[in-house]
Amino acid sequence: MTNVPAISTAINHLPTLVADAAATLVKARDAAEVLEARDLATLAYDAAKRAARLAKAKQAHDELIVAAHRAQAHALQIEAQAKIRLADEYDAAQERGEVSGGGRPAKTVPEQNGFSTPTAADLGLSRKDVHEARLVRDAEQAEPGIIHRTLEQQMERGDEPTKAALRKMVVDAAMRGLRGGRSKKRARNPLYEPNPAFDASAGIDGCCTRIADYLDAHGAEFILSGCLDAPMLERSVAKMTRGRDALNTILETARAQSNT
Repeated sequence: MTNVPAISTAINHLPTLVADAAATLVKARDAAEVLEARDLATLAYDAAKRAARLAKAKQAHDELIVAAHRAQAHALQIEAQAKIRLADEYDAAQERGEVSGGGRPAKTVPEQNGFSTPTAADLGLSRKDVHEARLVRDAEQAEPGIIHRTLEQQMERGDEPTKAALRKMVVDAAMRGLRGGRSKKRARNPLYEPNPAFDASAGIDGCCTRIADYLDAHGAEFILSGCLDAPMLERSVAKMTRGRDALNTILETARAQSNT
């Protein structure tokens, strides 16, 4: 019979699963890697869902159930972000003629050994996958932040953040967007050019702002009290130390640049 300490250990491992999915998505450079991130997020969600239900069945502390639900919410958000990227990348690949739009098989390309244009199935995507990804993308375009708000509202009500409840909100938002006459395709700025350095700098700025805001709002002791046991605290401290060291490296580089 599974005991509460075993459940606690399983739940404490969930942040690692979620972090792996998030890191994979951040590093993803093509559709295959985005798919991998989506699958890791799904794995984390399923593990969190099982842990939450087991914790309820064993009447574990509410803190353990909330921690499992929080992991579910984070996993769902990462999964949604991956779907948005998949929808954008798949549609862009279609426009470039790199993948087939489905339906009848694409005509073979002459003088290339009869190879056909790849389909969604060739890329590891079913028609349902593409449809779901476009729904999430369209919902976020129609009502930016709808995914995050829906998950946070579920958590605030004490409800379990589930795929079914999130999908209902996504479909409703996407339909509202269509009724409002919004285009499914994202408006493109013809002058836009990717700037990875700007994206990296803005990402660091955002992370630092959120850390400072959390500290101002709650204080250090409250933040650390979110760790459920000593091993979780140790892992959190190790991650914070790594972040501190990385930030120190950036600050030292900035000071060196300002002195030159």
